[in-house]
Amino acid sequence: MKKESNRQLRAQLANLILETWQKLADGVRRLQISWPSGNSHPQRETGETVSNRRRSWLYLALFLAALYLWQGIQNVRQEEITYSEFLKYAKEHRVDEVVVTDQLISGNLKGEGNLSRPFITIPLWNQDLAKTLNENGINYSVRYGSHWLGNFIFNWVLPIGFLIALWSFMARRMTAAGRGFLNIGRNRVRIQVDESNKITFKEVAGAAEAKQELMETIEFLRDPRRIQRLGGRMPKGVLLMGPPGTGKTLLARAVAGEAGVPFFNISGAEFIEMFVGVGAARMRDLFDQARQKAPCMIFIDELDAIGRARGGPVIMGGHDEREQTLNQLLTEMDGFDPSGGVVVMAATNRPEILDRALLRAGRFDRQIIVDKPGLEDRHAILELHSHSLKLAADVNLRVVAQRTPGLVGADLANICNEAAIMAVRDNAEAIRMNDFEAAIDRVIAGPEKKSLTLSEVEKHRVACHEAGHALVAEVVPTGEPVHKVSIIPRGAAALGYTLQLPVEEKFLSTEDELKDQIAILLAGRTAEELVLGNVSSGAQNDLEKASTIARAMVCQLGMSPRLGPLTYGKRQRLAYLDVEGAEERNYSDETAQMIDAEVHALIDEGQKRAKEILTEYRTVLDTITQLLREREVMDGEEIKGLIRQITKKSK
Repeated sequence: MKKESNRQLRAQLANLILETWQKLADGVRRLQISWPSGNSHPQRETGETVSNRRRSWLYLALFLAALYLWQGIQNVRQEEITYSEFLKYAKEHRVDEVVVTDQLISGNLKGEGNLSRPFITIPLWNQDLAKTLNENGINYSVRYGSHWLGNFIFNWVLPIGFLIALWSFMARRMTAAGRGFLNIGRNRVRIQVDESNKITFKEVAGAAEAKQELMETIEFLRDPRRIQRLGGRMPKGVLLMGPPGTGKTLLARAVAGEAGVPFFNISGAEFIEMFVGVGAARMRDLFDQARQKAPCMIFIDELDAIGRARGGPVIMGGHDEREQTLNQLLTEMDGFDPSGGVVVMAATNRPEILDRALLRAGRFDRQIIVDKPGLEDRHAILELHSHSLKLAADVNLRVVAQRTPGLVGADLANICNEAAIMAVRDNAEAIRMNDFEAAIDRVIAGPEKKSLTLSEVEKHRVACHEAGHALVAEVVPTGEPVHKVSIIPRGAAALGYTLQLPVEEKFLSTEDELKDQIAILLAGRTAEELVLGNVSSGAQNDLEKASTIARAMVCQLGMSPRLGPLTYGKRQRLAYLDVEGAEERNYSDETAQMIDAEVHALIDEGQKRAKEILTEYRTVLDTITQLLREREVMDGEEIKGLIRQITKKSK
């Protein structure tokens, strides 16, 4: 009777578990229906959705409780006995049918009459167990696990279900944010739309030639028949080349604003991923989108990220991710499947490392150099960036343009912004000329080191050094006029500086001008030696620059009468980056000795000229040194006046 009641209880509990499981599945299914799928965000929950979710949680709790009871009913009223007692009862024929698992032995012990009591014990596995059971006529069975359903659910179903739910939640969040793992091959191209704040060529100062060629390309895209009626074709590619900060990307944005056609914008680095083949797939996707919207333009910024020359060491069978992307770009631009009506525009500051197949006719037909702006262009750029600034009456932007030779558009924009910051720092009502002066000094020489205090001895030496530079720069025939001399420490290691203002833009340097530059550079060290009797480490940068000029005159410019008009040594230099590689020597040891001798002679000549000038104008040198110690800053006009005044007195 007891066994029959236990069987009925187990059957009822099993039915309860199955019913609860079905209700739980129905609740989860209704919850999924009420939750929107795809990339959209969940909508606002209704009362039915909340009710379904609560009912599902209730079913889950009932299901877990039923499983717990299912396991507990197996062990109800079971008496744990020792293994030795079990063997004793077995020999006394008091053990009924048992169940042997990998962990337990369970069964019933015979009692008085028909009564029996359940028992449980932990077996001691040995070879005599089966023998003992058989000798005593005990029926036994061996199973792996006594509660296989509960173990399966708790050890497998629930952990795997939890991981699946967590993965679904994270995948839904990442997909909604556009960062899904399966989106790794997705193209990241951006299509520029017609916005109210778009940039046009009117807002790009300078670069007249580049704007002219780009405007012609835009006109061809707008009306291809203009060139087709003459039998020509549109250029397939336009490559913008130039130093960093000259406005290549700004010109591309202006093209996007001027063009009446779709404009695709993407960076070269966005083609590269950790998986090989993704870049080529994105390139195909990009051109497929462009063909559907032709005529249109594609702009690839930082082309050198994928356009580097092929070759070098073999990587993964000869082609890595970058080379596959480059091969796909070459095929798309001029292959068997021509991209009619699609013009590719790219920008780079390292054209010398690009693959030659990119630069041939039929791919990048037009190569436009966006170089550093000249005086007039700098003036126009400053007027453009200062248009929204409140300037004082004493501001002369042409003088600012003259003081910034060699700076690019990004530097000039930074100077205007720094001038505004300087004016705000002084609580000024408008931006003054001295604010621009301070901004130029900060951009060129670095910020002032107000916390760095020089001793009187060091201050006197720095003043003597800078006075020597300024004096020789004013006296030599081809020296550029001195604009300002300062002994205020700036930047990383500059304890003082002499700023010269060019009168006009120069693109060539004569032999006399280079020799004068060497004399000016060596004048600071020579002034220390002449006035103080010794030299210091402050002339290190001057010596490096003077040696570089002298060696270039001998080895690269053919300005040595002894060695003649030849070049010696080959040094790889990036066209628009101030970076040089190792020198490749192509001359003998005897020639190397002659080169060293000629360089040494140029340095000696420059030092001798500087010493002669400083000795002749020793009174001016001492006066400038004393004024610099007192004021710390001197204007170039003051130095010119002192030279004229003392020269008249000496006459």
